[in-house]
Amino acid sequence: MTPVELSRTVLHAVRRAVDAGELAVAVPSRAVVAPPGPGGCGDYATNIALQLARPAGQPPLRVAEVLRPYLAGAVGVTGVEITGPGFLNISLDHAATSAALVRRILREGLRYGHGTTLAGQVFELRVPYDVRAEVLADALARIVGTQGGRVEVDHREPVNLRPVPAPEDPAPLGLDAARWALLHPAPHDRPRITADHLIQREGNPLFRVRYAHARTRAISRNAADLGFTAEPGDPLGDHGRIAGTCHHGDVAGTGDPGNTADPFGDCGHSADPVGSPGDAADPRGHSHTSGTADRLTTAATPSSTASTAATASSPTTPSTTAATPIGTAATTITTLLADHPRILTTVAALPHPDGIAAPSRLTRHLVALADATLVLLPAVLPRGEEKPSAAHRARLALAEAAGTVLAGGLTLLGIDAPDHL
Repeated sequence: MTPVELSRTVLHAVRRAVDAGELAVAVPSRAVVAPPGPGGCGDYATNIALQLARPAGQPPLRVAEVLRPYLAGAVGVTGVEITGPGFLNISLDHAATSAALVRRILREGLRYGHGTTLAGQVFELRVPYDVRAEVLADALARIVGTQGGRVEVDHREPVNLRPVPAPEDPAPLGLDAARWALLHPAPHDRPRITADHLIQREGNPLFRVRYAHARTRAISRNAADLGFTAEPGDPLGDHGRIAGTCHHGDVAGTGDPGNTADPFGDCGHSADPVGSPGDAADPRGHSHTSGTADRLTTAATPSSTASTAATASSPTTPSTTAATPIGTAATTITTLLADHPRILTTVAALPHPDGIAAPSRLTRHLVALADATLVLLPAVLPRGEEKPSAAHRARLALAEAAGTVLAGGLTLLGIDAPDHL
């Protein structure tokens, strides 16, 4: 259940309470749901009871108590708790929610997240004659188009979109790296036009996004070779940890915190039964069946290490090298997938002051999704003599959904999403 869908569920609960005569209010057009704040619990919280207390002529706690059973009985909701002055904290059935979300993404494909909130609206972007401004306007036009709106770009004064210019010509980077270099920083930040955007290593966010996408496509091919396909369901199955995570130095796979799985390096599992050099299962031509150490040649550089550490410290981006429980990985991916439509509508909300809702929000979202996906991928395929299970099929479906969103996001940025790297 996406935040947008949960918002509709909250409004439906209000409508049912009004129809039952328990509340005498006009049903609002919008209900805000967000991750719980301090003292909260569950997956999302809403202040709808506080919003309705005054028009209902009742204390917020009483309104929350009225709405609680209606929300608790909604499909996909496993529990509702009241905290503070009347916040409703909602827990979701992650298995059912994840399966429904994955089915939707696989059904809608690259159009997942598209809507009609801006249908018929035309926005004028007046930009200076500057390469970054032109690229930014083009990306915004693509994203506004996903919501049914249209952008007209002009170069007359007064300018209403003036990002910090690039310090030098980005053309030598090539189309894809140049666009990423210009779009990934916020418009008010100075972009870096360096060769780092071309190096295939963990410290390069663009590489991680494209690599994660290519790996999801490779995993699908590998699964077909093993005779099974994706089926949305519960990715946890009977295991509380990622089955198949490579525990370097932990042969027994006990999951000791000191052991790490490296999605970029040697993992020793049968992720690529063919093991052909150059296959997208590993863009460096590494055969996963070989068990030989073949690490990224530049991954140990100080800049790469610092970047990876910074990524790992992000509260919304799990480390791509940590032996993360599958529940955490799957929940993170599901949350990011569910948030994708909101990201698109936020970026498309023109005009946005000071570049707050810029394409950089989409690039950061894609990086977080890529990092979470790279954690899950070693668990998708069965290991050794293990037979494909319902959990493997569910993980495969989740990985394919993540790959679809990564490809759609890159396309909106005007960047190629190759199936092979």
